[in-house]
Amino acid sequence: MRTINHKEAWQGVANCSECSIRNSVLFAGLTEDEFKKIHQPIDQFQLGADSKLYGVGDEAKYMYTIRSGLVKLVHYMPDGTQRIVRLLKASDVLGLEAVLDPTYKHDAITLQDTEICRYPAVAVNEFSRTNPKLHYEMMSRWQRALDEADSWVTQLSTGTSRQRVARLILLLAKGNDDHSCSLIGREDMGAMLGITTETASRTIASFKREKLLRKITLTSYQCDVERLQQISYG
Repeated sequence: MRTINHKEAWQGVANCSECSIRNSVLFAGLTEDEFKKIHQPIDQFQLGADSKLYGVGDEAKYMYTIRSGLVKLVHYMPDGTQRIVRLLKASDVLGLEAVLDPTYKHDAITLQDTEICRYPAVAVNEFSRTNPKLHYEMMSRWQRALDEADSWVTQLSTGTSRQRVARLILLLAKGNDDHSCSLIGREDMGAMLGITTETASRTIASFKREKLLRKITLTSYQCDVERLQQISYG
């Protein structure tokens, strides 16, 4: 698929029926006939790393599903510093606040090359009122977002820096059968865990020396999940 910008994306290039994550996305429970009713306004496009999908205060007109890649949700503190409040990966939904609120509550920024599906919030809202399966799936996504927010507070903002980094790596590797993960930048890691960039760098370097992380490619690593779990909760 060619890379297209937001304006071009609306012209219709999505092929949802052949989507590789079709069974895990927001519309997974719909029948083919039901899906056809909402398929028309869905489009897909690609964004490079460090691209802003939407910003805090922007009109919440769309919801998004991640086909591949990684996106951070950023909250800005009164002093101007940023705090990453969530990471979203393949099959996750962004912009759920569009169901109830007129504006987005965070900046959504890609951490790596990311493929996105976009659909109008109004279309989803209208269809969910008459389709209990879609309504249930939306509520399930809301609950998952709340659970993940609780997890961030209890796991990624407490404990030693070594424990926090271990927990983050386990989160990045979650769902990968080969226990691989792509590490994020040290500045982002610090903003996510509430530690300094230098501390994040030293901890990752230590994990590499201890063979907890073994380089596979330029950006991906094999994770020693068992030992990281011991550090995380030891």
